[in-house]
Amino acid sequence: MAGDLSRRTLLRGFGAALAAIGLPAAVTAESAGDPLFATAIMEGERFAMAILDRDGVLLRRIALPGRGHDVTADPDGGRIVAFARRPGVFAVAVDRRADRQPSVFHCPPDRHFYGHGLFIDKGRLLVATENDYGNGHGVLGLYDATDGFRRIGEWPSHGVGPHDLALSPDGRSLIVANGGMETHPDFGRQILNLAFMEPSLVFLDPADGSLKERHTLPPQWSRLSTRHMDVAADGRVFVGCQWQGEANDCPPLLLSFARGEDRREHDLGELAARLNGYVGSVSANRRSGLIAITSPRGDIAIFMEAASGKVVGSRAGVDLCGVAPLANDFVTSTGTGRFGTSDLASIAFDNHILAL
Repeated sequence: MAGDLSRRTLLRGFGAALAAIGLPAAVTAESAGDPLFATAIMEGERFAMAILDRDGVLLRRIALPGRGHDVTADPDGGRIVAFARRPGVFAVAVDRRADRQPSVFHCPPDRHFYGHGLFIDKGRLLVATENDYGNGHGVLGLYDATDGFRRIGEWPSHGVGPHDLALSPDGRSLIVANGGMETHPDFGRQILNLAFMEPSLVFLDPADGSLKERHTLPPQWSRLSTRHMDVAADGRVFVGCQWQGEANDCPPLLLSFARGEDRREHDLGELAARLNGYVGSVSANRRSGLIAITSPRGDIAIFMEAASGKVVGSRAGVDLCGVAPLANDFVTSTGTGRFGTSDLASIAFDNHILAL
């Protein structure tokens, strides 16, 4: 408990520092007509959330108190929230529509973030994946986006280790990937239940968090952690997995799910081995009908048709992980500073990109 309190005291001090120094000025004015992206970045020992254009021009940099993971935005892209990397406890919110300082908020002392969140209820509620590590259960923290992101409750995630989450295109299902891995901040990122992991994908009612449907994996795939995902235009959920078992026994790393149907296992052909048992990010381009998955361990992005499952191409890049839709294609980023076709030598991009 003393460690939690000291961390939170530090975060309160960071919030005060933000207010004192003001929001960093944009290098270039954010243009409403051009594609913009948000992502967590690292610059040496400094951490930030960045807003960039399609050419990799850094438009705004917002300091973070520690390493970030993913970024989410409300429906009109006005409010953006960056979450700490697991097992971090902070989130930083920026309102692009108003001239105000970023604000820092955090989860309760007996929880930590998993790095992902999502706005629902027309942007009035922020849902974040969290760990109730004292009980080994996953929860979804609920934060009132109309009241300074005050935490107002939580829902069970109906699994262990909830990581990514998404909203169905019709808004009727909140989808959560429970990675199945039990962890505790006292042990860092160590998996405590490797012998009996239980990954799952669940569909919840976004009105009250009640369980609609739960998909589990066969026992021989218990170490296939369901991690990151995105949803195609027809509502099919594509889930990229991370294998915690022996390399030679690796199951398919890309699965897809739909309400009332069994899972589909997607064959990536000879490119499957290039993933090295690890999918780092998943993105759906609803305009082109393509799905992209990335692997920083395999230095590759793979593209396939969502409808047919046919692999249509790939892209190489050292430590390539971030991916987001851009027109009929995708923009990617790397831990070595490449964003799209531009190189930013002093910046390391973190795992995910959000298209604003």
